[in-house]
Amino acid sequence: MTIPGPGRWETLRRLYPLPFRALPSFVVEMSERYGDIVAFALPGRRFVMLNHPDQIKDVLVTQQHAFTKSEGGRTLKMLLGDGLLTSEEPQHRQMRRIVQPAFHKERIAAYARSMRELAHEWVAARAGGERIEMAAAMSELTLRIASVTLFGADAGAQAHLVRDALHETMESYAVAIGPLGRLQRRIRALPANRRFEAARARLDRVIYELIAQRRASRERRDDALSLLLGEEDTETGFRPSDEQVRDEAMTLFLAGHETTANALVWTWYLLAQHPEIETRMHAEIDAARELDDPFAHVAQFEYTRRVLREAMRLYPPAWIIGREAQRELTLVGGYRIPAKTTLFVSQLALHRRACFYADPLRFDPDRWLRDDVPQFAYVPFGGGARRCIGEEFAWLEGTLLLATLAKAYRFVRESSAPVETEALVTLRPRGPVWMRGLARSSAPARPA
Repeated sequence: MTIPGPGRWETLRRLYPLPFRALPSFVVEMSERYGDIVAFALPGRRFVMLNHPDQIKDVLVTQQHAFTKSEGGRTLKMLLGDGLLTSEEPQHRQMRRIVQPAFHKERIAAYARSMRELAHEWVAARAGGERIEMAAAMSELTLRIASVTLFGADAGAQAHLVRDALHETMESYAVAIGPLGRLQRRIRALPANRRFEAARARLDRVIYELIAQRRASRERRDDALSLLLGEEDTETGFRPSDEQVRDEAMTLFLAGHETTANALVWTWYLLAQHPEIETRMHAEIDAARELDDPFAHVAQFEYTRRVLREAMRLYPPAWIIGREAQRELTLVGGYRIPAKTTLFVSQLALHRRACFYADPLRFDPDRWLRDDVPQFAYVPFGGGARRCIGEEFAWLEGTLLLATLAKAYRFVRESSAPVETEALVTLRPRGPVWMRGLARSSAPARPA
């Protein structure tokens, strides 16, 4: 069956000279124009965008072994090496078995206590009325949480360094994945390459310092870093090398704070525009009781979790998933896919489809009460065997931080100008997001 899509000249005109930067608006428009499945091409590369749950499940689950990571995933190895996000089988399966115990329910419950403590510290360190750049603030907070819970050491003092270095590496990613990316990566003298190498070296120093601290302490723990340093795969006896430990630690470091930080920024941004939703969330938070069991405690924030879920629908931190077909195959619906075609899902486009979400651009946490969204039409954490290993960690952290910070403050924007998206490896705000934290104990009620 023929796959519809734009012609070559329109594609070139819309996507060049930097396809990755232009891709978000392009895929949203193509999704609206062509629907469930869209094909387009650039010189030397064929792409198919999947917008229907049946095809998405086909690629991520049913025929997953016919695919490898796409060029985008391979390029991300520049920063992450062969971590869980970028590695192929059997290495991915081996490392997932080693790291998985760090994300078991009892471990996440222990992490939750640290999440709450660090969130309360963040609140206590601020005065009512303080002007806050929310992207930096949420990044620093989630960085501390990731380093304390996953690595047993507080990297908060280096948060600004990590944030700046990550932004530099992600800026380089947008160029590296472009039409001349492979050639540019080979010319080490280019200023962009030198900046990338310097930024990656700064991140490596942070990671290797955490590793060195743990090795020196000889303390036995059950966090992710201890498992990486001390465990072997129970099925194969595989034990990760120091370089592999670095790659997995870097992956967890990035995924463990970057995506949650972005999700929180977009949530605060949306709440500031919807006072009736903010008021309802505050009422739920104020009525909650302090409970020792973190899961019972978080269960009280059912509406708050829906707020977060809806924010991640409109602004998914992980906004694109790519796979490359290793052989010719046929998808559900009779669509023939040639070998070496890149298939991808853009959550940014998929989560805004009117056929799955009524009034899709409306911020409506109550839409999740209806339970009418098909499986694989909402995939903020991916799907199948490569679904994010830290999904439950992220839900718990996001909900706890929203509840803790919103109990103390209302965050009010000082500008009515819309915040633009910057789609790099994650979906970030373009530029600073300045807000003022008004202490709720003294702030006047916001009109509904």
